[in-house]
Amino acid sequence: PAQQADHLYRSIRPVNLAFALPEFVLRLLFGRANRPSRSYDEVVEKYKRKLAEGGRASGVFLPGSPPLSTSRSRIQHVARQLTNRVGRCSEEKLDRLLLPHPLLGKLTLREMIYFTAYHAEHHRLQLS
Repeated sequence: PAQQADHLYRSIRPVNLAFALPEFVLRLLFGRANRPSRSYDEVVEKYKRKLAEGGRASGVFLPGSPPLSTSRSRIQHVARQLTNRVGRCSEEKLDRLLLPHPLLGKLTLREMIYFTAYHAEHHRLQLS
């Protein structure tokens, strides 16, 4: 459970940091979307397909072994920040800007939130 929680924290933290960056920085680093955002279900299906093809966490997303209580506290803090930052984004911005995902490629901000919500729930169920 502690490793699941640490992995979840490590996956939410960079998304939270990206939402704190000015729009022009995201645009310069990752570009603008040239397609409409996919639906939640489409993002989840693509993720499941990538996992079935052998996709796994790597690099900075591999969990360490901090105490479970530490990881849970970190997750709560970063999730609260992310929720606030997403709430301040316009619908247009969510569909216009891109972020990289190690398995899924470039995702719109909206798609990254869809993925993050699914991923968090997936790991929360494993922690229960």
